[in-house]
Amino acid sequence: MSDINQVLRQTLGEIDFDPVALKAKYRHERDRRLRSDGNDQYVEVKGDFSNYVDDPYVDQQARAPVFDEVEVAIIGGGFGGLLMGGRLREAGFEDIRVIEQAGDFGGTWYWNRYPGAMCDVESYCYLPLLEELNYVPKHKYSFAPEIMAHSQNIARHYKLYDNALLQTRVTSIAWDDTAEKWIIETDRGDRMKARFVTMANGPLSRPKLPGIPGIETFKGHTFHTSRWDYAYTGGDSTGNLHGLADKRVGIIGTGATAVQCIPHLGASAAQLYVFQRTPSSVDVRNNRETDPEWAGSLEPGWQYRRMENFNILVSGGDQEEDLVADGWTDIFRNLTGIAAKTASRKLGRRLTSAEKEALMEMADFQKMNSVRARAEALVKEEATAEMLKPWYRQFCKRPCFHDEYLPTFNRPNVELIDTAGRGVERITERGVVVDGREIELDCLIFATGFEVGTSYTRRAGYDVIGQGGQTLSEKWRDGLRTLHGLQTQGFPNCFFLGFTQTAVTVNVPQSLNEQARHVTYILGELKARGATTIQTLAEGEAGWVAEMESKARMGEEFRVECTPGYYNNEGQAGNPNSFFTFAYGAGPIRFFEILAEWRANGRLEGCAIR
Repeated sequence: MSDINQVLRQTLGEIDFDPVALKAKYRHERDRRLRSDGNDQYVEVKGDFSNYVDDPYVDQQARAPVFDEVEVAIIGGGFGGLLMGGRLREAGFEDIRVIEQAGDFGGTWYWNRYPGAMCDVESYCYLPLLEELNYVPKHKYSFAPEIMAHSQNIARHYKLYDNALLQTRVTSIAWDDTAEKWIIETDRGDRMKARFVTMANGPLSRPKLPGIPGIETFKGHTFHTSRWDYAYTGGDSTGNLHGLADKRVGIIGTGATAVQCIPHLGASAAQLYVFQRTPSSVDVRNNRETDPEWAGSLEPGWQYRRMENFNILVSGGDQEEDLVADGWTDIFRNLTGIAAKTASRKLGRRLTSAEKEALMEMADFQKMNSVRARAEALVKEEATAEMLKPWYRQFCKRPCFHDEYLPTFNRPNVELIDTAGRGVERITERGVVVDGREIELDCLIFATGFEVGTSYTRRAGYDVIGQGGQTLSEKWRDGLRTLHGLQTQGFPNCFFLGFTQTAVTVNVPQSLNEQARHVTYILGELKARGATTIQTLAEGEAGWVAEMESKARMGEEFRVECTPGYYNNEGQAGNPNSFFTFAYGAGPIRFFEILAEWRANGRLEGCAIR
């Protein structure tokens, strides 16, 4: 241990805190938040709660049911569906249909119209297909209206509105063994056939509610942040929520969404109560307008190079230049292999595994100390600042970056109601009860996120019926089984985009783009070979499952030590539906390489075609 301490001092300088005491503090904060019900603490938005999933942004447009056939049906019109459709169009596929339950394209960015909504990954990397559309975002971090408009522009550019079925929710997808096609039924009475189906229905569209006793009894106004009610609040995504000027407003949840909308609620409401179970880590955002001179200097291939540079850095790799230079890359430079390489150069030798682990843990402690110090510096009332300090490792929860969130708690009309990790006690007709205190409200807002840690079919809202009547929920009951996360045996001509045994990346659209390119390659090969069906073989699926299992423990010990959240399935990290349980453990760089190698050999290994 003394040698490790010497390494830490030589690389990080003098340590001015007690790491043992800090670890004990982290463990204490985790333990008092653990609960046996895990993800079951949330209420599914159906039955009496189905109104929370209704679309408040457009009126339902009447149309006749559709009974036809397409070559490729794409389920979902978010970034995954847009990338899938775009790449297919580029490859010459014409007979495409996008089916989307929302009133337009955009996915998460169709639903998330709350005030202050913006991306938290740099927009020059995050917004897909920028070069293809010859567009440069207006800010380093784009606001929701611009992202939504860009989504619509992608759909127009690739003619995805043609033949699309918007405001249409899929209710059933079943394989017809005789016709060797998929039969798709919807809530609009449609019954159509498709040769191929690509599932691009991401996890961030179906809201979830906390199962707080009495949630159904509140008689004031209420809504979920992903279905923001501007008719009640007034204003728009830029704020000015004038309808709240005489209202007592409560918001439950302090994650990434709440961090962005709370400053606007605090600026407009007569009184705002923020109900907090676990504080977010909130660091500097430093958003700014795009420099026109820089935008004019960009050369072809700029976005791909920038995405690759960012992905390598946030995956622990090294780059001569940090093109993005933001809070994400700063974190990873200090907390991953880059820090270890820097330490090795200082010491003139390679670090041992124990030294690397100790170095990264200590660097994490230092970074989180700076985040806590920021709360202390920006929030005037000492007790409130203390409650806003996050006591966990950096990646136990998704880091947030914002410059107005913490100062909002200096407003006289804003009160932080910390629940000491227990959550809200109950909801009454008049308001919310915490620690025996009833706080009366006119409006209660749920910033409680989306269905992420639940089963795939629950998030989708329907099951998929494959060969011989087998359902996807049955196939994946004990965990996902796929080839590269994109196909599963018994469900021919069906592809899954998203987090299904693929790589989890900070910049999700880059992963979706790689998956869309891969599926497009497969369909192109089928067409070139005169084939109509592709089926994952048992050995192909088993090989990928074995590869997944060999890497699956990477990071699991870390997540078990974390305070509960959707990253570790509310404290149940080993759950088969956990966010990271079936992420490819070797990371996105290696995952993208595996897909590229598979395509390069041209043998469609692990699959059978006919």
